[in-house]
Amino acid sequence: MKTFNIWYISSFVISLIVIIPVITVFSSYFESTSDYFELLKNTFLFEYISNSLILLSGVLILTLVIGVSTAYIVSFYSFPLSNFFKWSLILGFAVPPYIYAYSLTAFFENYGTAYTILKNLFGESNYNLFIPKFDGMIGAILSISFSIYAYVYILTRASFYFQSDNLIELGKNLGFTKIQSLFKIIIPSARPAIVAGLSLVAMETLSDFGAVDFFSVNTLTTAIYNSWLSFDDLAFSNQLSFYLLIFIFSLFIIENFSRRKAKYHSPLQGGFKVKKKIKLSGFKSFLAFFICFIILFFSFIFPISQMLYWTFLYPKNFFDLNIQSLIVNTLLLVSLSSIILIFFSFISNYGNRVNKSKFLNFLTTISISGYALPGVILAVAYITFIAWFDNTIINYFEIQSIKKIFIGSILGLVLAYFVRFYSLSCNGIKSSYEKLNNTLDESAYLAGYSKFKTFTNIHIPYLKSSIFFVIILISLEVIRELPITLILRPFNFETFATTAYIYASQDLLEAAAVPSLFLVLIASLFILIISRYILKEDNE
Repeated sequence: MKTFNIWYISSFVISLIVIIPVITVFSSYFESTSDYFELLKNTFLFEYISNSLILLSGVLILTLVIGVSTAYIVSFYSFPLSNFFKWSLILGFAVPPYIYAYSLTAFFENYGTAYTILKNLFGESNYNLFIPKFDGMIGAILSISFSIYAYVYILTRASFYFQSDNLIELGKNLGFTKIQSLFKIIIPSARPAIVAGLSLVAMETLSDFGAVDFFSVNTLTTAIYNSWLSFDDLAFSNQLSFYLLIFIFSLFIIENFSRRKAKYHSPLQGGFKVKKKIKLSGFKSFLAFFICFIILFFSFIFPISQMLYWTFLYPKNFFDLNIQSLIVNTLLLVSLSSIILIFFSFISNYGNRVNKSKFLNFLTTISISGYALPGVILAVAYITFIAWFDNTIINYFEIQSIKKIFIGSILGLVLAYFVRFYSLSCNGIKSSYEKLNNTLDESAYLAGYSKFKTFTNIHIPYLKSSIFFVIILISLEVIRELPITLILRPFNFETFATTAYIYASQDLLEAAAVPSLFLVLIASLFILIISRYILKEDNE
């Protein structure tokens, strides 16, 4: 019989807390809704669904083309600045879709930055007739794609890097051209990685709120937000969340399934031949450089240049902004979230390790699906659960209401972050834990160490590099997160993300440039640090 020790109970409770929002969404599906459901069903529901599918299709196609092509170029060819592009192409991650949307609109709008550049170069004229307008669905697709294509790029590049040179020579022996080898051998071999990257892209696209809201594209995510905030129908918000969650979980399962099928190889002596990059010259070298530069330009240089332009053009916006307060608020959320996530992830992983319970491992696996929850769904589910708990359990015992403690507070915000990013933290610690042999624990026990002493004196020091990596990942996600922070933050508590959103929603794009710029610069710093881990090659 399984001994229910403190480690087992702790791991069980942590997993249960993380899974509560998922249970809340599913249990709320059967609640009665207001007349808004009938109104929406007869009017805009089809539009919300069709827009979500169009957005998803457009982003998947664009990220597939950008991610796979750039990964192929930097993995198989050597050209000027190829090593620079290898890591710089992931900098698009630093620009959240909603900030990219602000930059895209500011540049191409009537009398925007593009108009100003043409006017200064060629004099007065009606250039607005010739400047393309990227708004609505097209703007949303471009903004999301250039912000998250790196999911496909990173995973595909990792797969390409570990492909044996034998596969390349096989294509040559079969008489394939380089293009034929690419589509018949190289890409099929990397299919699991590509599918995994596209699954992550799909989840991020369906959960996006900032960009689609800015471009007034009605999707299921905006419907969830509006049905709760505008029509005060929390039950219907949860019903819409249920449908979106089912679809996202399907993608989540596909991603896990494709990852399970993937085979990861290491360069070994003998049958495995590590491929050598082909050195390009002449026009081919220029073409490879040009493709990578264009992607880097549109994904990172373009939006950050637009924000710098607005900042220097209107310096008053910089001085009007309370930068110190925004930095303190951001660091506070990052610090608290990191400490709590790391602490409980260690407890959960160690609890699973010492108990070896299949049920506990299953519960942990289900709980980490919280990362698939869109921020809007998570925030609504969190408020629903707190309201239910307060109205039933707390009222039953006639205790003081807890709503003010957990809703509109730092504590509530950090708890929501905990559920949202627990997957990142738990998996980050778990991946390193699996490299730690169980015989080390047994040796520690024989030496007289208790389980707690083994945990604190052996495991934590061994995993400190993983802790640092996970903290960087959490920090990057927290500073970029918009819907959760926007809905659950305390009154007058702003971050760079919420400040930029508030200015943009008031059509003050010039003022939104300063907080957006700070957010991107901080995120870029974290990404540069992360790139040491995820893009490291054996020959470096």
